[in-house]
Amino acid sequence: MRSLPLLLDGHGREHRDLRISLTDHCNLRCTYCMPAQGVPWLPKPTLLTRAELFVLAGCAVRAGVTELRLTGGEPLLRTDIVAVVAGLAALEGPAGRPEVSMTTNGIGLERLAADLAGAGLARVNISLDTLRRDRFAQLARRDRLDDTLAGIEAARAAGLGPLKLNAVLLREVNTDEAVDLLGFALARDAEIRFIEQMPLDAGHTWTREGMVTAEETQALLEAVYHLTPLPGRGAAPAERYAVRPHGRPDADPLGTVGIIASVTRPFCGTCDRLRLTADGQFRTCLFATTETDLRTPLRAGASEEELAGLIRAGLAAKLPGHGINDPGFLQPPRPMSAIGG
Repeated sequence: MRSLPLLLDGHGREHRDLRISLTDHCNLRCTYCMPAQGVPWLPKPTLLTRAELFVLAGCAVRAGVTELRLTGGEPLLRTDIVAVVAGLAALEGPAGRPEVSMTTNGIGLERLAADLAGAGLARVNISLDTLRRDRFAQLARRDRLDDTLAGIEAARAAGLGPLKLNAVLLREVNTDEAVDLLGFALARDAEIRFIEQMPLDAGHTWTREGMVTAEETQALLEAVYHLTPLPGRGAAPAERYAVRPHGRPDADPLGTVGIIASVTRPFCGTCDRLRLTADGQFRTCLFATTETDLRTPLRAGASEEELAGLIRAGLAAKLPGHGINDPGFLQPPRPMSAIGG
């Protein structure tokens, strides 16, 4: 069997997962991501065309990447999203074709899920922070809960699974819904992952005191359910637990739940993720303060070998960790919407 090429950083970590931001635009204004008035959008001439996207993603796949995760902003706002998925799913690398997945707020999936699945999209992660319409409008500053819920059902019907839901708990806002959100996911054979709020908001309003920790989240869930840690985490960001009825550790699992403790229990030592921004910048970490420009050399006619060399050089300089807990930590100048999750 032919061995795969290795995308190794300077700390010996192997990288197989490329997160591709398709746009920095979003149809929500979530309080933990954007200020109410939004943020300045990336200039349109700087954004990668579909053809340029295929060149850079193909370069990464042939260098050893096996999973492409489409992010934003909101990736479904790309009018050519079905064609983008089809082109990426058709790429060939040493391991064959990559798995193509997507992180989305679900708005638009009701219309697009079947076509995306037909184009080669394997699965989706859908953001869902609340089940209450009034609270959704408060958190997202848009009254779109019905659209997100319809998107979840469309994803299930299209077979985009295993389906994962992402939730950020905010103190004194939606912590009272943790158990309800888990129950909602279990009833739909989905895995919800509770994510610690990270200092990536454009308004720089994040505080450590205001963040709901993974430990607090687990305590909220364990008041109602019995959680048993699952082995085999590997490079995945979520610590996963089997969910059973409270007080019945020997019962059949009702499903699983994930907790992503990016701040309080960092998992940088096993990170296998790389990132490509919508304007063609290569990043090795969500919290990186430096980037490698791939767009400019690509447009200047750089060969695939030269582009792969830039990727490997950038990867070689990846830091051992994100440094959130270091005294000198600085939030990256780009907000999450311009990086891609």
